[in-house]
Amino acid sequence: MLDPEALYTTNADQWDVVAGHAPVMLHLLQGYVDAGGVSRNLAEHLLMQCPHEVVAEFDCDQLHDYRSRRPPMTFDVNTWVEVEMPRLVLHRMTDDAGRDFLLLEGPEPDSQWERACTAILDLAGRLGVTQFVTATGTPFGVPHTRPVLVTAHATSPELVGENPMPFERVQVPGSFSTLLEYRAGQRGLLGRGFVTYVPHYLAQGAFTPATVTALDRVMDAAGLVLPRDPLAGTVQATLDALENEMAGDEDLPALIATLEAQYDDLARQGQRSVPSADEIGAAAERFLAERDDEGEGS
Repeated sequence: MLDPEALYTTNADQWDVVAGHAPVMLHLLQGYVDAGGVSRNLAEHLLMQCPHEVVAEFDCDQLHDYRSRRPPMTFDVNTWVEVEMPRLVLHRMTDDAGRDFLLLEGPEPDSQWERACTAILDLAGRLGVTQFVTATGTPFGVPHTRPVLVTAHATSPELVGENPMPFERVQVPGSFSTLLEYRAGQRGLLGRGFVTYVPHYLAQGAFTPATVTALDRVMDAAGLVLPRDPLAGTVQATLDALENEMAGDEDLPALIATLEAQYDDLARQGQRSVPSADEIGAAAERFLAERDDEGEGS
């Protein structure tokens, strides 16, 4: 393996501020399945609302597949005026209680996963990180008119609490964040994460209720006091807009009524956690196929 430390550069001033203070690291990366934009929107919210400085930045030229995920460029009249290059950055953040924590955000690496994981874990070890926390969204047949369902996972299963699952073992396509959590566990480090279930008919857009639910779970797990507004203030507006859309759609109300009946039936049986492994896999495959189709048409 090439030297993992050569993947990133650090900001010495910020390093000295955070090192040795047992920070929590949130990792909210874009890529794979992020239905409702949960990871992306949560990272953007925190960057907008919390003071932050760059601690380290990774070399995306070594990790990013530009032909698979092309950077957007802006053309104005007769010249190129702007480009948004991918950045994978570790920030020092400060919560509302004045406590520092770390946020790793940006695109999921397309290559060199093992080397990148080693780099992040080595860097975290030097900084004295105490735990890793993540959150994402997955598409599923649940209605937007009911509370958001969440599945928790952790390198120490006793931290999950009551989290009944309809299956004991399942194999799914991996993501960089889940590999990072797995490798952290192999080092004896604490990793925790939360999967929020987003209505499949809303998976392509931003579903704020799932993002706020993820934010609350992250706060509780990490022991941080994170700002909820203005994000939380948009939840009701999102739900109201969906109700207006339903009023003008002939098919959506019937679909949602069916999903509500299924959801309520599970609730009566005390099984509100998640659906079956096959259903989750099928929903994820549909979401990815739809996203690929949209990309080909753009």
